[in-house]
Amino acid sequence: MSLSDSNARCEAYEVLNGAGRGAALILCEHASHKIPRRYGNLGLAEADCKSHAAWDPGARAVALALSQALDAPLVASRISRLVYDCNRPPEAASAMPAKSELVDIPGNVGLTRDQRDERQLTVYQPFCGAVTRLIAERKAEGLQTALITMHSFTPVYYGEPRAVEIGILHDSDSRLADAMLDAAPALPHRRVERNAPYGPEDGVTHSLQLHGLKHGLANVMIEVRNDLMQTAQEEARMAEELLTLLRPALAAVQTDGGPNA
Repeated sequence: MSLSDSNARCEAYEVLNGAGRGAALILCEHASHKIPRRYGNLGLAEADCKSHAAWDPGARAVALALSQALDAPLVASRISRLVYDCNRPPEAASAMPAKSELVDIPGNVGLTRDQRDERQLTVYQPFCGAVTRLIAERKAEGLQTALITMHSFTPVYYGEPRAVEIGILHDSDSRLADAMLDAAPALPHRRVERNAPYGPEDGVTHSLQLHGLKHGLANVMIEVRNDLMQTAQEEARMAEELLTLLRPALAAVQTDGGPNA
């Protein structure tokens, strides 16, 4: 059965609204803080296992709301990014970090090649494979597809507060980001910035490169400060605000004559 026939679910990822035929494909690489039992909580305290170090709070709920509103498939990780960060290539130290901001991860210290390979094979490759299959199915059906990756970030990082509220990130293809930023005046109460609080130089655009640029898809990474998404009502409100930026942007990239037009 193809991923577009129904929703799919395995240990590493889930596909929601797999039959969606809207003009986007949504990813949420940091949707879960689950650490499979075989990794023994990575030696972490319980609080750290559920902290922002382990996942992106609010990101999955907002991604799902976007998926429903845009009739777009959503591929979400079901494993904590501390086991394997699906927005990082296998050779990156941050794919299986020994430290995340101020949190030490004992279970990631001194990993053998076999241990790293096991995580790549059981977490990263299945997630990426699901995305690749969906892109191929959509191309075969002639469906317009823009890639959107949904994330959240902590309001305080290494003790420094962050003023930005919504970050619109891009790599070398800025078409979708540019169009979203053009629409940003529609949210005058929000501080919306380009490539903030991170940018390509921080190694955060792996998914955009692998699943977007590689396939000629317009693409964007959205970062929302997680203190703005602490309740279901706030998550729903943020999804509506992001749709204010995304709807005109998606319409613009469909008609811009780019490689996926």
